[in-house]
Amino acid sequence: MDWVETLVVVLHVVIAVALVGLVLIQQGKGANAGAAFGGGASQTVFGSEGSSSFLVRATTLLAIVFFVTSFSLAVFAKQRAEVAGEAGIPVVQESRSDAGQAESEAADEGETGRGDENELPELE
Repeated sequence: MDWVETLVVVLHVVIAVALVGLVLIQQGKGANAGAAFGGGASQTVFGSEGSSSFLVRATTLLAIVFFVTSFSLAVFAKQRAEVAGEAGIPVVQESRSDAGQAESEAADEGETGRGDENELPELE
């Protein structure tokens, strides 16, 4: 199932780049005002409506596929986390008693041989 995840990641990246490109190609809503002053809409490659309907549909389709791949990558990540938990990976537990802490701190001071020398002097 590892190759499926790789395929989804590659598809996800390609779609993300295509979405960025499509959004940058599209014209804003105010761009149609310039067409009234000599921009012949009948001479466009996409017909008299212009490219807006085609680009909007393509962007919508790519956005839907992008969300589907995002959701599937989240599912893959969840499955990997569950498998890692079942594989016996050690979990850090920080539940030490106060007595155990005091003993370990005393041992740390004894190992360094400095004791209270590292403490800062009190300000008056």
